[in-house]
Amino acid sequence: MESASETIRRIFGNKGDSLGSEMAEVTSRYEALNKVRFPKPKATRYIAVANQKGGVGKTTTTVNLAASLALSKAQVLVIDMDPQGNASTALGVKHNTGEPSIYDVLEARQTIGEVKQSSEKFKTLDVVPSSIDLSGAELEVADLTNRNDLLKEALDEFTSSSKKHYDYVIIDCPPSLGLLVINAMCAVNEVLIPIQAEYYALEGLGQLIQTIGLVQEHYNPTLLVSTMLVTMFDKRTLLSKEVYDQVKGHYPDIVLQTTIPRSVKISEAPSFGKTVIEYDPHGTGAVSYREAALEIARRSPQVLKTLEDRKQRSN
Repeated sequence: MESASETIRRIFGNKGDSLGSEMAEVTSRYEALNKVRFPKPKATRYIAVANQKGGVGKTTTTVNLAASLALSKAQVLVIDMDPQGNASTALGVKHNTGEPSIYDVLEARQTIGEVKQSSEKFKTLDVVPSSIDLSGAELEVADLTNRNDLLKEALDEFTSSSKKHYDYVIIDCPPSLGLLVINAMCAVNEVLIPIQAEYYALEGLGQLIQTIGLVQEHYNPTLLVSTMLVTMFDKRTLLSKEVYDQVKGHYPDIVLQTTIPRSVKISEAPSFGKTVIEYDPHGTGAVSYREAALEIARRSPQVLKTLEDRKQRSN
């Protein structure tokens, strides 16, 4: 029996620039992903997804990588630190004003264990929701002596007492460089930076790297920029390729080979309260995010070794 990709090629032909060829390629990639095993990390990976520039696909990247990893049966915890709560919406959890959220955790009224919700869509995915109330948290905790470590302390307490072992804890940061982002960077040991394949995206990258450097110097010496992912990549334009090549040239060891295409389906999915992994599972956006998740999973041994080396040097 011929595969789906073979059927598409038979119907549309093999012309390199044809729709049939593109459909067959995506179908082949989808079929390959369903056959491969995603390795699990030997220790929990704590990852903040950050970029102070809005519109680069930060929240989209958070929820779709989390969904991809959960689809591979990894245990995943997503913490939504963005007051807009878009990650909570995409993952289908309640986050209206007054609902228990990360805001209550930072204010020490509740614990992560008390506010987290299990995803109804992915069995191995839990979510700590955000709410618009979080927008006032920076002012409310600004005078606390431990204001930079509020999330770290809550997360350490939760993971040390939780009966469930998480393979990945992924934090969606707001598009800023304020106290909420500092809290996220103090609570993790990795930063994943999504970079839009446009010229202006490169301008803010230096500022973000500088901020991460300050966090490393003053608060979290083992913090590592482990991953960069180029998003909104348009293979039809020279600019997208030039942006990718520039970023890859500067950061050859951390930029993923996978790029995320500019896709209508990726943009549509949140309006239905879904990740693109659910909304269009066979499409190029979902397949690309699953390939990026596989690449991240396969890099775990190298990343964990680097973190261990940094930890030993800092002691």
